[in-house]
Amino acid sequence: MSKNNRLTFFIFLALVLGVILGYVLNVNSFDTYNNKITSADAQIKTLDIKIGERTDTASVQYLQLKTQRAEHVKIRRDNETEREKKLEPLTLLSDIFLRLIKMIVAPLVFTTLVVGVAKVGDIKAVGRIGGKTMLWFMSASLLSLFLGMIMVNIFRPGEAMNLPLPSSHEDTGIHKVALSMKDFIAHIIPKSMTEAMATNEILQIVAFSLFFGVATAAIGEKGKIIIEFFDSVAHVILKVTGYVMNFAPFAVFGAMAAIIAKQGLSVLSTYALFIGEFYSTMLLLWLVLIMIGYLILKGRVFNLMNRMKEPVIVAFSTASSEAAYPKTMLQLERFGCKDKIVSFVLPLGYSFNLDGSMLYMTFASLFIAQSYGIHLSFQQQITMLLILMLTSKGIAGVPRASLVVIAGTIATFNIPEAGLALLIGIDPLLDMGRSATNVIGNSLATAVVSKWEGELTGPLD
Repeated sequence: MSKNNRLTFFIFLALVLGVILGYVLNVNSFDTYNNKITSADAQIKTLDIKIGERTDTASVQYLQLKTQRAEHVKIRRDNETEREKKLEPLTLLSDIFLRLIKMIVAPLVFTTLVVGVAKVGDIKAVGRIGGKTMLWFMSASLLSLFLGMIMVNIFRPGEAMNLPLPSSHEDTGIHKVALSMKDFIAHIIPKSMTEAMATNEILQIVAFSLFFGVATAAIGEKGKIIIEFFDSVAHVILKVTGYVMNFAPFAVFGAMAAIIAKQGLSVLSTYALFIGEFYSTMLLLWLVLIMIGYLILKGRVFNLMNRMKEPVIVAFSTASSEAAYPKTMLQLERFGCKDKIVSFVLPLGYSFNLDGSMLYMTFASLFIAQSYGIHLSFQQQITMLLILMLTSKGIAGVPRASLVVIAGTIATFNIPEAGLALLIGIDPLLDMGRSATNVIGNSLATAVVSKWEGELTGPLD
């Protein structure tokens, strides 16, 4: 067994063992906490209905109901806190791995993108490659959003919920984002490169790296020293990545055990219809993207997908496409993509080409509307699709980022933000799938742009 296959095997084995341990812990150790949390949730929902029926907010009965609600909220919060403490040994494993990955991502994006842009050369070449890259990104994003919209209208999973409109007292804990052009621009343009690196703002790092790379190419001979230096730094960071990836099986084990211990296997059956239909739609998106990739890359697209097994498993298990970034980069270069194309396209993809997240946004938004019997016309759905297209650009490839964008968008269509509570419980399971899809989408994008540029060579191994 080769080194790569061995790591893939251990990651998959860790995933299975994590599920088994999580189930055992859920049944034997966390059952008490989960029952108290479920009971408190039921009481809070009942009290919310009673509070909503009261018109006199100064009455004794109203104040009593508010007091009872606060007591049950405290019970739920205390049990959730205690449950999280018990899970710390497991969550610590995935937290360490994700922190190590985040430690690598910012300097890796900066050094490789500077080298990539500088090697591309003049600003015209950068513009040409950038234009082709954005053409694929925009097309793939629209395809993902549109496919999500079509399939959720065919499956209509929300209708099975048949829920009344939620109480205005319900808090999801998800804070919506404002649809502000000023905020969007501020998210792209860094005011400090140091701050962007410290906070892992990938889009801001990309913006600075593009300027720095073009300027490096423009100064000619003097720029070669900088290119060689950053190229060496990038190789050092990739070596560090190899060390960090050896910890991946432990992280996967901890993450899966924690999710199942907390949610239980019942979370799969409770929302089995929605989860099944979402994953079916996601697999359909994979097939469509691979078919489009086949038209351009021919039979080599299957070799590419085979190489992406390990990055996909890492992204799926950790629910973070960022965690798979270094390995995706290595596999693309071994596939035959030139380093200057990989280091240019892949970082941009992590801000502009999150196909799995796009699919989820329309699917989840319309699922919430269907759950509460809110009808949206075709024109409204298209408008929602376009809004999601704009507001999603630059979202972080980390857990729950999609929910933040959805929260800001559904309010525009008078869909209760509290409806996100329907998805919070199963979001980790859904996030795993969309993170894996993001890796597939970005690897295809990089390979296709390499082919268009005539920079795709034979595999290196």
